[in-house]
Amino acid sequence: MRKIVSAISLSSFLLMAVALGAGGQATMERTNRFRLDSMEGLEAVNTKADIVTYRGKKALHLLPAQDHETDQHSMIALVTGTDFKDGRIEVEVAGVPIVAMDPTARGFVGVEFRAREHGARAENIYLRPTNGRADDQLRRNHSVQYESVPEFPWHRLREEAPGVYESYVDLEAGAWTKMRIEVAGAKARLYVNGATQPCLIVNDLKLGEARGQIGLWAYIATDAYFSNLKITQTN
Repeated sequence: MRKIVSAISLSSFLLMAVALGAGGQATMERTNRFRLDSMEGLEAVNTKADIVTYRGKKALHLLPAQDHETDQHSMIALVTGTDFKDGRIEVEVAGVPIVAMDPTARGFVGVEFRAREHGARAENIYLRPTNGRADDQLRRNHSVQYESVPEFPWHRLREEAPGVYESYVDLEAGAWTKMRIEVAGAKARLYVNGATQPCLIVNDLKLGEARGQIGLWAYIATDAYFSNLKITQTN
């Protein structure tokens, strides 16, 4: 079982706006912004979480807890009170591998969504920063990844559908990187660093049209940072 390090109630800024959706129908957008300059509204799971300044930004910092459970490879900071189905998730992330823990670590960092059971069941889209500028083209092709835990981890998806759930994007290890994930029904798209075209398209989210929490996620052997989270819900 994952250990919950802290659980803090959500207090955030709520903006409501009306926009025209598909077919010209009005849809309600609800936007929450989190500067991630405090632990307020976050539940840390299997991680030591604190607030630091990293490359000029106040940031949530995830590191392995001293008593981390070795069979749990994820560190998560869940945004308490979120109940997300469709919309956009925008956040700045940075990840550096802790090679002393795992020589094959790539600095995995990303976002869980529609999460349940303290993040044990969730959709997950993440970056492998050190792959983005590797000399090996195959490694570059594994720069971004989708998985659905616990039933469809990345290695199962890679084996059963090679190249379908991961792709290349230019990344710099340790640098601030902007992620935008757009979710609608059973589909999700990932945009990196303000690109107008997605670098990853998932047309069959494995949990279907579920609901759940948003979580800031990193692999256990990662020094991970998150800043300026914005969640816009359309459903």
